[in-house]
Amino acid sequence: MTLNITPGETKIGWIGTGVMGVSMCGHLIDAGFSATIFTRSKAKAEPLLSKGAVWADSPKAVAEASDVIFSIVGFPNDVRAVMLAEDGALAGSKAGNVLVDMTTSEPSLAVEIYEAAKARGVQSVDAPVSGGDVGAREARLSIMIGGEEDVVDSLDPCWQAMGKTIVYQGAAGAGQHTKMVNQTLIATNMIGVCEALLYGYKAGLDLPTVMQSVASGAAGSWSLSNLGPRIIDGNFDPGFYVEHFIKDMGIALAEAKNMGLSMPGLALAHQLYLAVQSQGHGRDGTHALELALAAMSGVDWKSR
Repeated sequence: MTLNITPGETKIGWIGTGVMGVSMCGHLIDAGFSATIFTRSKAKAEPLLSKGAVWADSPKAVAEASDVIFSIVGFPNDVRAVMLAEDGALAGSKAGNVLVDMTTSEPSLAVEIYEAAKARGVQSVDAPVSGGDVGAREARLSIMIGGEEDVVDSLDPCWQAMGKTIVYQGAAGAGQHTKMVNQTLIATNMIGVCEALLYGYKAGLDLPTVMQSVASGAAGSWSLSNLGPRIIDGNFDPGFYVEHFIKDMGIALAEAKNMGLSMPGLALAHQLYLAVQSQGHGRDGTHALELALAAMSGVDWKSR
C-alpha cells in the first residue's frame, strides 16, 4: 500500500505530549504538517497549540480529523486505551488511515493493533524511539520500525522530521522487539556509568576532569557523555522517566522468559531501578540510579 504523505496536504494527529512527544509533534508542524492533538493534560499541549495545532477531546476525535495518527504515551495499558478503546484512534479511523504508535510497548500489543487495524482497512506501524528528551528536541532520534515496509517507506517525510537514524526492522512488533534490545543495552551500561562516577567521587577525583580521560575512549558511551555531566551537576530531571524504564525492562524480561532466555544482567538492573523508584525517584531521569547506589554506600550525592 503506497500512501502519499505530503506536508501541507497530509493531516496528522498526535496523542501524547510528554517530555518527548511535544518536541516530536512540533517538528512535524514545523515541517508543514497540520496537526490535531489530544493529551490527558491540555496544559502540556499549549506549546503545540501556539504553533497552530488544533485540540481534540479524545483520541477518536483526533483520528476523525487526521490521515496519519501518532501516539507516544506511557504504558501498554495507555496504548491500548488510546488506540483500541471505544473512544480510541482506531474507532475514529477510516480505511486508508495509518496508526503509528511510538510508545515503547509490548510487541504482542503492536501485533494486536496491527491485526485489528487491518480488519478495518487501516494500516498500523510500531515505531518506538531512542534518544531521550535531547534527541527529541534536536530531531535526531533513532526510530525502530515494524509494519508493512511500503507503508513505512511512505511515512519517510514524517520520520525525517523527527529522527536521524530510521531503520525498518520487519513485520508488526519488530520495532518493539528492537527497542527491547536497545533498553537491555542501556540498562547494564547505566549501572557501569553510575558505579564508576561514584567510585571516582569517593576516591577524591575531580569528576569533570575524569570525564576528559574516559568519555572518548573505550569506556565511552552515549549515557556517559550525555547523562554523566547531569549526574555530576546533581541534575536528575527526566530525559526519560525511571518508572517508564522499569516498565520497559519488565517487558523485556517477560519476552525473554517467553523465549526461554536467562538475562541476569537485565534482572539486576530491573531490581536496582525498583530501589530507585522506592526511594521516591520514579519521575526522575534514569540517571537517578546514581542516587540509589550512593545511598547504599552512605554517600549523600546531593551535597557532595
